[in-house]
Amino acid sequence: MKVLIGVDPHKVSLAVAAIDEATGELLERASFPQDRAGLRCLERWAKRFAERRWAVENAGGLGRHLAVRLAGSGESVVDVPPKLSARVRVLSSGNARKNDQLDALATALAASRNERLAQVDAEAASETMRLLSEGAEARRARSPTAQGTAGLAAGALPLRGGALVGAPARTGRSFAGAGHDSLLRQRGLRVFRTHHTERPALR
Repeated sequence: MKVLIGVDPHKVSLAVAAIDEATGELLERASFPQDRAGLRCLERWAKRFAERRWAVENAGGLGRHLAVRLAGSGESVVDVPPKLSARVRVLSSGNARKNDQLDALATALAASRNERLAQVDAEAASETMRLLSEGAEARRARSPTAQGTAGLAAGALPLRGGALVGAPARTGRSFAGAGHDSLLRQRGLRVFRTHHTERPALR
């Protein structure tokens, strides 16, 4: 049996409905959080349907992350415009008001009745996932923790007259002052100040 899974995406959740593609009969409904754990649960749930494809409402908007993830892993995914799924919802249920479960079912039905919907490109999706992964790695590499700059890894930042020991003068100025000491303490770092006396000028 070929199964079509309709998805109504939201910022924090995903409503899904699985139908028999040949008859339009509703097989199952479910909802999942729109986060990493929720997406993994959704993928495990979908594996019960051996022959499946996906219809994601607004795959270029709220459904983009899921659509790219599915297509990048080899799943067949089509993009269902919100206006089309809304029209099908009204015609099939007579209800013009939005409802997550009805919207997911309407998205699946809209895809089953329309062969001209845009297919989410698997190759482009894989490239997008690769770029997103590289971007995340680059952001982690630029973080202060990863760089270990200015002695952060040592757990203490010795200061001399308000300047970081062994740091460029510009860096020292950026941490100078009581307000910056407070910031360092909020990070769990100890602040040490060294005292020095001024020598009288030689005549």
